[in-house]
Amino acid sequence: MHIAISISQQTLTVFNAHDEIIAHHLISTAANGIGCEKNTGCTPIGKHIIRAKIGAGSPVNSVFVGRRTTGEIFSSALMSEFPNRDWILTRILWLSGTEVGLNRLGAVDTMQRYIYIHGTPDDNAMGVVGSHGCVRMRNADIIGLFDMVDVGVEVDIQP
Repeated sequence: MHIAISISQQTLTVFNAHDEIIAHHLISTAANGIGCEKNTGCTPIGKHIIRAKIGAGSPVNSVFVGRRTTGEIFSSALMSEFPNRDWILTRILWLSGTEVGLNRLGAVDTMQRYIYIHGTPDDNAMGVVGSHGCVRMRNADIIGLFDMVDVGVEVDIQP
């Protein structure tokens, strides 16, 4: 199994061991574009793996800060109270780069940049850029993906 992310098409595709498509979703990547450097707010490219799965069993719309649930459930009222939060909801698949000098180690380390595939408020647009560097998905889609993949699954992010 492996995952292919297309930044230009704003899609995430899951392939089984026979290279057949088993899931395909619209996503949202960085509003700042493509880039692997720290503190850019860009989505990194290249080969990655899922380093950790966070949030198993959490309710839909559970709010995460620093990879921990806050106990909050996302709502429009909560969004009004905290309008500048980057909403990380429901599940997190934490990515780690595998290509030294491109997305691993030093100033380009995807894991140290806290780049995830994660849920987002359902009214956030998919199929267009808008994130702060991560790969955003609808909550139902991230739950399905989370349940489908294991730690170590390869994720290839292409321009």
